[in-house]
Amino acid sequence: MALKLIVGNKNYSSWSFRPWIAMKVAGIPFEEEVISLNAEDFKQRVSKISGTGKVPALADGNVQVWESLAILEYLAERFPGAHLWPTDPAARAEMHAGFVPLRRHLPMNMWRPVARRDLTPEVQSNVRRIDAIWTDCRTRHGRGGAFLFGAFGAADAMYAPVVARFHTYAVEVGAVARAYMEAVMALPAWREWRAAALVEPWVLPEDEVDWPTVMRV
Repeated sequence: MALKLIVGNKNYSSWSFRPWIAMKVAGIPFEEEVISLNAEDFKQRVSKISGTGKVPALADGNVQVWESLAILEYLAERFPGAHLWPTDPAARAEMHAGFVPLRRHLPMNMWRPVARRDLTPEVQSNVRRIDAIWTDCRTRHGRGGAFLFGAFGAADAMYAPVVARFHTYAVEVGAVARAYMEAVMALPAWREWRAAALVEPWVLPEDEVDWPTVMRV
């Protein structure tokens, strides 16, 4: 039985993007179901797999996993040949899923034209930290590939929505971090997700920073 991944809007759902792009790049076959975050029956449909009633949610036969990092951990154990995590424990510690000010101020929005947004001091601090993490990972662990630890893995999947945010809002980063962003955005899986996002019909005002104007490429 094929794995099934339930995701939210591809334009907005950063948490959904993480396991999806990890599975695509790793070549793990799965069926997907997209449910808009504002669908009236969202909870009812998602709760069939997700104990929290939130996306993403993964079903592997009778096994049900939800929350992005938990799904990535499950996939790493289920498909060890995908090498989703680096073998060095110190390298694994570099992955981070926080940065709340950044997430709130720069929501993921794949269809918004690239345009700068003024950053608060808290968001600027997040940006500096992420830039430093990316640069450090690429410098110390990035030999053998264009991603944080060389080959694309779970850490890159966790940071993929951050790459999207930095790109959409024209966030300035250093040369090493910029090259890393370009490598992520060049992935066929990235282009597939973005293409699907651009044609979605659902608009979520809380994730449109230019509301009531909806800017679309």
